Amino acid sequence: MKLMPALPESIFDIGYLAFAIISGVLMLKNEKGRRLATLFGAMTLVLGCGDAFHLIPRVLNYFTNLNMTAALGIGKLVTSVTMTVFYVLLEYARRERYGDARKGVLLATWILAAVRIVLCCLPQNAWVSENPPLLWGILRNIPFVIMGVMCVILWAISAKEDKPLCFLWMYVLLSFAFYIPVVLFAQSVPIIGMLMLPKTVMYILMIVSFTKSLK
Repeated sequence: MKLMPALPESIFDIGYLAFAIISGVLMLKNEKGRRLATLFGAMTLVLGCGDAFHLIPRVLNYFTNLNMTAALGIGKLVTSVTMTVFYVLLEYARRERYGDARKGVLLATWILAAVRIVLCCLPQNAWVSENPPLLWGILRNIPFVIMGVMCVILWAISAKEDKPLCFLWMYVLLSFAFYIPVVLFAQSVPIIGMLMLPKTVMYILMIVSFTKSLK
């Protein structure tokens, strides 16, 4: 086993999980802007706890001889669902902070989230297979990408004068820019999977932005 690439990645993954979960708990305890703090804290905890289902088996896969194929697959399923919930909560946070009461945007968010979660839960995804079908990887991510596009546009408009959150749209955009090539090409070119590291950095920057906005 080659420890040099595995060890730094594993340290990064565990550090990220600890940072996300601790940040989420601290935000939930924040008394300033209580409802917004609750939303930011909840989505940060959802992000950290959801990613743990995938990242912990990934770390164990590096350093043990256990067959982690099923655990990794189920972890990806859980992460896919919790990431969808994260973006639903992010829309609620935007509406809370900027007083946006448009029902159409919220309805579209919920419809896309529901379609995405249903697609993720279908057995055709073959989550526990060593070679899950690429077609289903694309299909389940179509509504997710549409959610991402909506999020980028809405936050770019809403937060342009909001210093702590004015770059949030960019972090979301870059996270999808790093994520899409992984969905499309990681099975045939495994090294592309390393793009998940800068994608995670974007989520760290989002969490930092949430924290700053509550001060």
